[in-house]
Amino acid sequence: MPGGAGGAPPDPDAVLAGLDPEQREVATALHGPVCVLAGAGTGKTRAITHRIAYGVRAGVMQPASVLAVTFTARAAGEMRGRLRQLGAGGVQARTFHSAALRQLQFFWPRAVGGEPPRLAERKVQLVAEAATRCRIRLDRNELRDTTGEIEWAKVTQTVPEDYPAAVAKSARQAPRDPAEIARVYATYERLKQERSVIDFEDVLLLTVGVLEENPGVAEQVRAQYQHFVVDEYQDVNPLQQRLLDLWCGGRGSICVVGDASQTIYSFTGATPDYLLDFRSRYPEATVVRLVRDYRSTPQVVHLANGLLAQAGGRAAAHRLELVSQRERGPEPVYTEYADEPAEADGTARRIQELLDSGVRASQIAVLFRTNGQSGTYEQALADRGIPYRLRGAERFFERPEVREAGMLLRGAARAGGADRALDDAGDLPSQVRAVLGTRGWTAQPPVGSGAVRERWESLAALARLAEEFARARPAASLGDFVAELDERAAAQHAPTVEGVTLASLHSAKGLEWDAVFLVGLTEGMVPIAYATTDEQVEEERRLLYVGVTRARYHLALSWALARSPGGRAGRRASRFLDGLRPGSGGRRAGAGAGALGAAPSGAAGGAGAGRGPAARRRRAPARCRVCGRTLTDAGEIKLMRCDDCPSDLDEALHERLLAWRAEQAVLLRQPAYCVFTDRTLLAIAEARPESEAQLAAIAGVGRRKLDKYGRDVLELCSGEQRRDSSEK
Repeated sequence: MPGGAGGAPPDPDAVLAGLDPEQREVATALHGPVCVLAGAGTGKTRAITHRIAYGVRAGVMQPASVLAVTFTARAAGEMRGRLRQLGAGGVQARTFHSAALRQLQFFWPRAVGGEPPRLAERKVQLVAEAATRCRIRLDRNELRDTTGEIEWAKVTQTVPEDYPAAVAKSARQAPRDPAEIARVYATYERLKQERSVIDFEDVLLLTVGVLEENPGVAEQVRAQYQHFVVDEYQDVNPLQQRLLDLWCGGRGSICVVGDASQTIYSFTGATPDYLLDFRSRYPEATVVRLVRDYRSTPQVVHLANGLLAQAGGRAAAHRLELVSQRERGPEPVYTEYADEPAEADGTARRIQELLDSGVRASQIAVLFRTNGQSGTYEQALADRGIPYRLRGAERFFERPEVREAGMLLRGAARAGGADRALDDAGDLPSQVRAVLGTRGWTAQPPVGSGAVRERWESLAALARLAEEFARARPAASLGDFVAELDERAAAQHAPTVEGVTLASLHSAKGLEWDAVFLVGLTEGMVPIAYATTDEQVEEERRLLYVGVTRARYHLALSWALARSPGGRAGRRASRFLDGLRPGSGGRRAGAGAGALGAAPSGAAGGAGAGRGPAARRRRAPARCRVCGRTLTDAGEIKLMRCDDCPSDLDEALHERLLAWRAEQAVLLRQPAYCVFTDRTLLAIAEARPESEAQLAAIAGVGRRKLDKYGRDVLELCSGEQRRDSSEK
């Protein structure tokens, strides 16, 4: 990506330095409506922030007159940070909800009178209560899905009585009888009125109402904001567009940025129509296409382009053909596995190879279609001692230890030299480590996993952030660092916690990694089984496209023929890979196993695998050794018994194994699960293996661990006195 680092550019022209021709065209298009069609990895955020900064520095825009809106607090925070670095501080960069809530709270006393209603703390609890009042029983998943249906209805401006008809018209798959959901929806609205609370969708609806019914308020907003920038415009829903129209008031000083090929949230009401119709609404609009991809190698970009070349529908007609600006890299790897556990184990093995080659764990991601697929990959990574983190877990700055650390750092910054904890701390990172040390941070991680390890990981992330901050701002003080933490907390911009990312394809939007593993790419999963219309299937294709374009360098795509070992191999690879993967005929996306190697043990084929004899080989089904039932759960397969079947655990052996594992973890300075997981130790203590072959047959004991720990474990199983590590 063109551009440099350092302080704010000295003059407006310097703001443009380092932009490519198309980005420069965006940055200098300061008047009239502007539509930026920006492909994945083409530097859209860079282009629009430089446009705002150039307009401010050139005197065309006043910072306070610019409102930039996007869809996540993190993206808004990143935008504000970039604008500050470009010398354009003071520009409002917010989410739609944040901007609307701010206006609603300010104008409510004047437009309505009294205090504005408070936001409901937990929408799902109100929906549950509404269902109970309607005498409708919802399990946890139905409750979540019903809540999502209510949100969809509100952003598409559908009232409860019209919900069943709207569902039928949109070919939407309702989680319950639409008439039942309509009843719950109506009762939910009454409950909110009774308690004088509103939800996030109400924030937009009420702001729209205030602006429509109070011309004086609308004029005041329009006098304040005269320039609008909308990021991720393909994700705008009808309610957001209605609010945006009210903000603009018919003026054309708006710049929108988006990519119809990355529309993956239609289930929430998002539609690319506003982006695709922008030129119709504003015939005089300047349209700029960004197609230079600075993120991914030509091999990854070639696959992404090939994927969209097969697409249909309106969004496909406006697709952007990306052109990679990077050096060549390895070919994408395609692997067909016999079953899901083999796929997870093969993925973990390849991740270990990348780690051994120097790729950081935080630069590797495993992406799947549904969150329910994560468990098998969590287990496979844990079996190899590979740290991982689940995207979408508790927000970093809401963790108790992080909040506590923030308060301590704030107090130390106020105390300055009077804080004795900082007596021996010279630079900023040392000061931060000294403060964190009072709450359990140490240079080495604690042994084991669980809450203690998670607490340490949070504090370690703060310590690393202090080091990065000090490198970027050598003269920064502890007070400056506290201010940075406050800014990140407001933007939900958490520091990177080292570990392989496990995430759904939807939650990966807007992120990127050096290596991406796209797993579970079978018919029925990608596209998902309930995608029945052409439009729904095309959105599934776009979802896979988003996954592909998250990869900078390494890309692996895999699928399994059966769910469990020995199961019926009735699955087939996703139709989206037809004509792209080697051996599938038609258009090719490249051949060869690339840098990630050939198919591992347990795979039914490597890059370009087809359906030959190797693909048809099947392992015997995993059966419970107690009751004989076929096992499908990864944890049960590891124990070779059902969880509720009687265990023949050798408790004394289990205790010896636990103690030995703790010793090894201390020696290795790694969590205990990196040696063997709890489930693997339990399986060993139940099986009591007497030979390497028997030990190797236990799931979770691969060749690497057998070579490293096999002798110790067999000695423990035989009851022999194990030699100390120092004697070996």
